[in-house]
Amino acid sequence: MSPDADSEKKLAAEAAAELVEDGMAVGLGTGSTVAHLLPAIAARGLSDIRCVATSVATEEQARELGIPVEPFDSLERLDIAIDGADQVAPDHWLVKGGGGAHTREKIVAASAERFVVIADSSKTVQKISAPIPLELHRFGLDSTLNRIGSELGEVEIRPDCPASPDDGVIADYSGPVHEPGELAARLSLLPGVVDHGLFPAGMVGAVLVGRGDSVERR
Repeated sequence: MSPDADSEKKLAAEAAAELVEDGMAVGLGTGSTVAHLLPAIAARGLSDIRCVATSVATEEQARELGIPVEPFDSLERLDIAIDGADQVAPDHWLVKGGGGAHTREKIVAASAERFVVIADSSKTVQKISAPIPLELHRFGLDSTLNRIGSELGEVEIRPDCPASPDDGVIADYSGPVHEPGELAARLSLLPGVVDHGLFPAGMVGAVLVGRGDSVERR
């Protein structure tokens, strides 16, 4: 990661932290941009927020910073969820899952009244493309991989990758992406696919992109 990319992530994360207010229920994402978000939230000194985390790593970092994290079972809805992305298209379709937590991330994003995406400028793309992260059931794994390969395109288990937070197998689809909505629908229909890293535009409330020394708000 270049120094510029890291500083852009920090700018976007700090801008998103300003959207969190006392009394909110907050969904915390996973990844290098969220690693900047957590200290920015902690620095605000909010006294009455309730948070859920999409990964063990996020939960541990949040607790170290004094941010309260609780099981998602205790909250039915969230006021805001904030997370990074691997690709952000102009129409707000996203690719997520570089860290393998996209299933939890999608559940949290869908539960929030507002889902805010934070990214550095290198994550903006003109068109969504492979690889698309997948979480797969371990049961019947070879059959699932064969089915994806024969019906959609090339897929490989991510080498040396830990399991998802719910013990799923992380793989990457590297076949064609003609239209993300169509691919998302086809992947969702395949037995053995827990979830995919394509996030629909309608789920995204706002995108904050660090670009140079400023934040672009979409």
